Amino acid sequence: MPSLPRLKLAAPSCCGPLSSSLARRALRSRPTPLALASSSSYPQCRPFSVSTGLLSSETNGTTAAANAAVPPPPPTRWIADLRARVGHCVMFGCSTQQVSRAAAVLRALATEWRTLLAGSEGFLTGGRRGLDGQRIAWGEMDSFGHVNNVNYYRYAESARVNWITNFSVHVDPVHRQEWAELMSPKATGLIMRSLKADFKFVRLCPMVYPDKISVYHKLRVKPEGTPAPSAFMLDCIVLSHQHKRVAAKLEEDIVVYDYKKAGKTSMPPFMVDLFHDTYRLQQDEMIKARTRIWDLIEAVRTLEKETWDREDAVEDVGSTKGSA
Repeated sequence: MPSLPRLKLAAPSCCGPLSSSLARRALRSRPTPLALASSSSYPQCRPFSVSTGLLSSETNGTTAAANAAVPPPPPTRWIADLRARVGHCVMFGCSTQQVSRAAAVLRALATEWRTLLAGSEGFLTGGRRGLDGQRIAWGEMDSFGHVNNVNYYRYAESARVNWITNFSVHVDPVHRQEWAELMSPKATGLIMRSLKADFKFVRLCPMVYPDKISVYHKLRVKPEGTPAPSAFMLDCIVLSHQHKRVAAKLEEDIVVYDYKKAGKTSMPPFMVDLFHDTYRLQQDEMIKARTRIWDLIEAVRTLEKETWDREDAVEDVGSTKGSA
């Protein structure tokens, strides 16, 4: 999906408050961003309400989420877009109650961005599921002044080991030994068949020291079939904390290998069962995160209708009129 057009927050060069007719004509002359469209354009999105949607990120449980239709993915640059749109609302002046709602949106963007950005694509965050908030080392930059591309593969490798380790230590301790052996060439193990990376903003705004990263993995598909498959695909994302964006996406094709027989083998039953549960959790997280994001988008749209997007809107650019 292409990047969204962004509203400029700078006031026009003319002196004094901008008349409502000029303001509305200037704003509407631009192409309408996807996120500015009426919420009715997204029939799958849950209507926003302050009491249940904005101030709390809680949902009604995974059971209800699993039964709901998956909402559409949010716009590509929804975090930056919402920040800019809230700022534009403030420029036109807000009541105390509107300021409180605007602050709640900005607080959500500041504190929940990682969970929502990853979760909207089905990635599970938190715990030991990957890398959380790892600092970029100065030595990871190259002569071009940005993080060398090779390091993204290393980030993915470390996160992948944590992803497997999380199963053995925290999720399925009954098969702890078997999970541990998957990371060694003893019996049944895992071999990387191919690894591909897509760097998202290296040329325009590369990652540099002292940024932080979070790296997560997810199953691309649920393992199905009899016998069980002998390979599976993992998707990986590398998040930049400074930019609050996806810095890179990786695809990992992994083979289940029997080192004693020196050949591919079917996925063991304990692995299939846990992957089924993990895939279900991924889908639940996707629904939960996307619903939350569309709630925030709807909250900002409501704020716009109450501030600049109304007939009597006047931009608050400051004035000396009436001063002594």
